[in-house]
Amino acid sequence: MKAASISELKSELVNIPGDQLIDLCLRLAKFKKENKELLTYLLFEAFDEPAFVENIKKDMLQQFEEINTTSLYFVKKSLRKILRTLNKYIRYTGSAETEAELLLFFCTTLKNSGIPIEKNPVIKNMYQNQLKKTAKTIAAMHEDLQYEYAKQLAGLQ
Repeated sequence: MKAASISELKSELVNIPGDQLIDLCLRLAKFKKENKELLTYLLFEAFDEPAFVENIKKDMLQQFEEINTTSLYFVKKSLRKILRTLNKYIRYTGSAETEAELLLFFCTTLKNSGIPIEKNPVIKNMYQNQLKKTAKTIAAMHEDLQYEYAKQLAGLQ
């Protein structure tokens, strides 16, 4: 089965009555955990973006504390897991400011964690890629917002 395009789905959803639309959303939420998480974000957390960001930061700090530092292999795996979760939350928000803030927080926390970034090329590349991604996000922002984020980014490089 070939999936319909977004415009086709949108035109079809406009014609569906409200009760059926609710049923479709609930059915969609049952199939994948990410769908349920996105629906939860949109219904309960999207109105208070700063609180959502603070919750993500707390969660990220907790994950950093739980990293097994006995081997750089475990550190690398844990960092990938943190980034996977972080990118999922960034996709939910769709906000450039939130993306820049969370990526800067990740890079700052990684740098201050005491993990030897320079000893492992994979971890070093992971860190550098997040800095590049942050720079790209900041460049797409309004000029007034760029200054503060760019200053933070310059401190990490």
